Amino acid sequence: MKVTGKLARLGIAAAALLASTASSFAANWVLPSAYPPTNYHVENLNQFAKDIDAATKGELKITVHPNASLFKAPDIKRAVQTGQAQAGEVLLSLHENENPVFGIDVVPFLATSFEQSKKLYTASKPAIEQALDKQGLKLLYTTPWPPQGVFTKKDVNSVADLKGLKWRAYNVGTSRIAEMVGAQPVTVQAAELPQALATSVVDGLMTSSATGVDSKIWESLTHYYDTQAWIPKNVIFVNKAAFAALDAATQKAVTDAAAAAETRGWSMAAEKTASYMETLKKNGMQVLEPSAELKTGLSAIGAKLTEDWSKKAGADGAAILDAHKKM
Repeated sequence: MKVTGKLARLGIAAAALLASTASSFAANWVLPSAYPPTNYHVENLNQFAKDIDAATKGELKITVHPNASLFKAPDIKRAVQTGQAQAGEVLLSLHENENPVFGIDVVPFLATSFEQSKKLYTASKPAIEQALDKQGLKLLYTTPWPPQGVFTKKDVNSVADLKGLKWRAYNVGTSRIAEMVGAQPVTVQAAELPQALATSVVDGLMTSSATGVDSKIWESLTHYYDTQAWIPKNVIFVNKAAFAALDAATQKAVTDAAAAAETRGWSMAAEKTASYMETLKKNGMQVLEPSAELKTGLSAIGAKLTEDWSKKAGADGAAILDAHKKM
């Protein structure tokens, strides 16, 4: 009996050790994002994390850090590359200066509907994945923003009316537009936009209705022109080494949850666009269709920027544009 009791105690101790060892393999990731908790991108991220937690029975937990609280928008990608964060979400075009392919979705008037944007993403995805892979990152999924329009506090009937504005720039494309219309580019990321608007650092910008609502843009500006210039995307990626450290079942849970998040995110973007426009109107914004002259001027800018992008992107860019045309 004594031996049996001793064996029982040893069995209990061994079980406890095994449980402790198993729990030591549980992973805890951080995932920074630059957008506020109420933004649908962050809502989607939180659901993504919940899905993984449920699928892995708590063996992989992801804590989402919204509103640039952990890293500022331009620093998130580098943080994931260097292992300071295991995963992250960024606006893809923020990093066009690293590789032109990252700026494909902000070439004006190349893809102006969600259907066109999805085709452009399909055409460019292999090149984007390859570019991220070379930087030690694995692409998990993408989510689009609503179409981009022009916010100002004055009537804009042509591109000439944009001259002299303090123009919010957040990537290569928006900086180039400012230069081409004679505006003054001011680099301001999403989390800093409310303050920039309130202090008149910015009095004109091209952005989505979603960012307009997030920043309560009606408190500073008065006009919104629905130009539908482009549909930018956020990319959600993971550090390749962190992903490789997971067992096969957990890796599958991550990729399955990512596929679901991508489908959900594209649907959310389309559904939210109409409600964002209504919110702008309810808060006193003049939501207007661009004049024929403004459309013509912006289209000319779009043609020039498409040409510029194609030259920078070389063979990869030509292949993407050709594939997109055939879809």
